Amino acid sequence: MAIETKPEDEFDTVFDQNDSLELSSSHDYGTAQARIFKIIVIGDSNVGKTCLTYRFCGGTFLKNPEATIGVDFRERTLVLDGETIKLQIWDTAGQERFRRSMVEHYYRSVHAVIFVYDVTSLCSFESIPEWIEECSRHCVGPLVPRIMVGNKCDLRDRREVPTTAAQCLADSYNFPLFETSAKDPAEKEHVDAIFLTLAYRLKSHKPLRLKQPSESNIRQLWNQREQETSTCQC
Repeated sequence: MAIETKPEDEFDTVFDQNDSLELSSSHDYGTAQARIFKIIVIGDSNVGKTCLTYRFCGGTFLKNPEATIGVDFRERTLVLDGETIKLQIWDTAGQERFRRSMVEHYYRSVHAVIFVYDVTSLCSFESIPEWIEECSRHCVGPLVPRIMVGNKCDLRDRREVPTTAAQCLADSYNFPLFETSAKDPAEKEHVDAIFLTLAYRLKSHKPLRLKQPSESNIRQLWNQREQETSTCQC
């Protein structure tokens, strides 16, 4: 069961190149310390990426959104099975001229990726493999969860992308497929399900960490080295 806490207006953390492992791991700061996961939302311009993230984080539909320049940040705090986690959602620009200088930052230390297309735009759907390839070029590992989302399902009479075609593409990459509408209030739980699917998967994943040697182990290694030096016959 997911319990939403009050969304924050600003992000209190910006990821750096080495932050992913530290922020997604448990610390000994107390039970209130939240694990933070970075999720990027990518796809062509005008597919509704901003509206999807706004619906999830704010609970409402954003009317007349302006084109994202660079990247927008949103955050939602959840309690999953008694553990507090924060989803830091990067809403990325779809137009090349708005994203060229930021693309390296999109993919740095990312924990999950959502690929979005517009079900009323065949062109946006056909671009999905290109976005997937861009992820690979920027060294997003194969273990990073990915989801494919078809947005604007409320525009039924304008649909150009059949569900069967979308499912076939998603299956070829072994991605879950969601079809939803950020605009339709009745679809809010479905939008939530997209992000919660990733949240539960990220929560259950425990990153590998190198075990730090204890003080006694360090002392033992040092003593062993001293003994080897004193007995050397060189």
